[in-house]
Amino acid sequence: MFLWDKSYNLKNFWYYILGSFIIILFSTFGQIPLMFYLPSEIPSPDSNPMDILKGIPSNLRLFLLLISFAITVPGIWLTVTKLHDLPFISVITGRKKIDFERILYSFMIWGTAISSLVFLDYSLNPDDYQVNFKIKEFIILFIIAISLIPIQISVEEIVFRGYLMQGFGNWFNSRFMALFLSSTVFGLLHFSNPEIDALGNKFIVQYITAGFILGIIALMDDGLELSLGLHAAQNLIAVLILTADWTVLQTESILKYTADPEIRTVDLLISLSLCLIVLIVFARKYSWTNWKEKLFSKIR
Repeated sequence: MFLWDKSYNLKNFWYYILGSFIIILFSTFGQIPLMFYLPSEIPSPDSNPMDILKGIPSNLRLFLLLISFAITVPGIWLTVTKLHDLPFISVITGRKKIDFERILYSFMIWGTAISSLVFLDYSLNPDDYQVNFKIKEFIILFIIAISLIPIQISVEEIVFRGYLMQGFGNWFNSRFMALFLSSTVFGLLHFSNPEIDALGNKFIVQYITAGFILGIIALMDDGLELSLGLHAAQNLIAVLILTADWTVLQTESILKYTADPEIRTVDLLISLSLCLIVLIVFARKYSWTNWKEKLFSKIR
């Protein structure tokens, strides 16, 4: 099983705290290249963190933001395999090997749904968008995105839906607590994103909800493959197709959203409906059963 296998000798939660510090340390090292491009003057405490980076060309900025995730990978590997003495695949899937067909299927389903919504809204509200396509910049962006976005989302999924979910589950012996705590931590760590400044603190609920959806998928499917595909589609579309001046991933995408940022009720309903539809599609395709047991039972 993904959260616990009787053949694994899972250590107590203090090891997971130590392991988290190791992962954070590697992530901090990964941000060193970005520091060379930061302005010398100290920003005001109430300034937008992304304003500090606006002087950096967008493609270089994206590369510097994403490269820290690549440098974090060895820290995760050392933590799982050396500190915990577990096979690395144990924080990715409960299967004997990673199911790449699941990743691709999830990517296609969510990517098709989200991109269709973007272009539908563009056709209905063209004044809210600016065509931003520049062939040279976009080619560079595409290379950076397909090279590093998969690493970025893999790090996030393995850390939150794999490592921390396993740690919380082992500590509380509860699937629900593993889901609740890992999803909450995932959401709260996005609190410094510029979207929160633009849309208000209540937008953090969106990130926590996304954490819950991805966590439910991981628990029901006994692995991260479907979550990886969904997360990759979401971020690649945010990087390649649509950006805005108030988002964390400001890129040379095809379209730029120029309307004032706001949280519309209809957008929240559409987003929630899509998530529920995707859960139903996955449940039927992969014959998910025993929802209560997989989401609320004790682990051991």
